[in-house]
Amino acid sequence: MPIRWCSAVLAFALLAYPAAAREQRCGWLVNPTPGNWWLIDRQGEWTIGAQGGFQTPGTDLIPDLTTRDWVVTNGSSYGYGCACLSVDTDPKARRLSRIYGVSQKGLGTCRRDPGLGKPE
Repeated sequence: MPIRWCSAVLAFALLAYPAAAREQRCGWLVNPTPGNWWLIDRQGEWTIGAQGGFQTPGTDLIPDLTTRDWVVTNGSSYGYGCACLSVDTDPKARRLSRIYGVSQKGLGTCRRDPGLGKPE
């Protein structure tokens, strides 16, 4: 009987506290200045990092996007590109809570998506 009771408690705990679901989010990946990052997808703007403040764990997985399909808007390398990210989100705070991977897409992919608009 104790094993069944433990199984029931474990099942309830898993239902009561659902794990964050990894999501694939695609859109404009914006880096206008050092330490400031956000993603603009069809659901809006998601904070990735704020200079001197919050930085999403996994930000170091963002590759150098400036070598191709990158629009420079500030200095020699700050700007935006199009990407898909594998992430966990915090919808209430409108920020990414973890980044698992980033895949850069061509600018045309985001430009053709009427739900995204322009990141500028």
